[in-house]
Amino acid sequence: MNALPIAPSLLAVAIAALISALITWISRPLLQRYALARPNARSSHRIPTPQGAGIAVIAATLVVASGWAVWANVAIPPALVIATIIIALVGFADDIVSLPVLVRLVLQAACVGAVVFTAPDDARIVPALPLALERGLIVLAGVWFVNLVNFMDGLDLMTVAEMVPISAALLLLGLLGNLSWPAVLLATALCGAMLGFAPFNKPVAKVFLGDVGSLPIGLLLGWCLLELAWQGQPAAALLLPAYYLADSTITLFRRIARREQFWSAHRSHFYQRATDNGFSVPRVIGEAFVLNLLLAALAILTVRAASTTLTLLALLAGAIAVAVVLRRFSRPQAS
Repeated sequence: MNALPIAPSLLAVAIAALISALITWISRPLLQRYALARPNARSSHRIPTPQGAGIAVIAATLVVASGWAVWANVAIPPALVIATIIIALVGFADDIVSLPVLVRLVLQAACVGAVVFTAPDDARIVPALPLALERGLIVLAGVWFVNLVNFMDGLDLMTVAEMVPISAALLLLGLLGNLSWPAVLLATALCGAMLGFAPFNKPVAKVFLGDVGSLPIGLLLGWCLLELAWQGQPAAALLLPAYYLADSTITLFRRIARREQFWSAHRSHFYQRATDNGFSVPRVIGEAFVLNLLLAALAILTVRAASTTLTLLALLAGAIAVAVVLRRFSRPQAS
């Protein structure tokens, strides 16, 4: 696979950042009026804050990635683009008037299923499994990934601290020729769009992504990671989002074990408990960002080294690093 040229990549990051920042700035007054997030039991913020700036992030990502794809004669799956727009619209509706959980899940499953089942038959992770079974499991994982990104978007800059290292790592893999062009174009544009959004979301945030941003970001990033797994790099695809996967999945199973309404708003995630345990928001974000940089480095190592031993060691190191951070977040800080 040909390596991605560096100059157009950096230009795409810059253009996506500019578009994202401009749309966010222009849309803030409207979001302040029609999409105000008021503090609730789950919230980390204390004052009403506009949400819905994910419109800017998704628009910048799709516009830059699609324009670059046309220029480079690269095909981004139409089903992915359409599904991203639909999930964004569903998220936007939910930001304004809360939709029933079942309605959201059905629409999300339909979008993820459309993306997964229209992929080429030779795109496989475990060829020993029947194709229909593997695709069904991927759809379930995809719906969970879309939602876990939404669940983890509950602290200023948290999604930026997650998405920028992951998307930058995918860009680097593209520059090295280890990832398909469509995935790299989307990851590169998403990286720039998140950087453009960051100044508006730094503590104390002036605006939030909202479901219109977090849900389609989950779909786009999930597809990029799936593409990485389809390229024969499942370890890297697991390492990159390992913190989000661990925090959300452990929290989900804990709530199920306690017979709680796990679909309702809560403050049980490790990053939320960290702020309750005396961590400042910048400290939580800083530790998550450093962890994600480490996970990105380990993921790139597994791809470039092409060694089973190094891959296993990288997975172990990543698991230990995530466990250390989760443990730190769950323990009260000394006064």
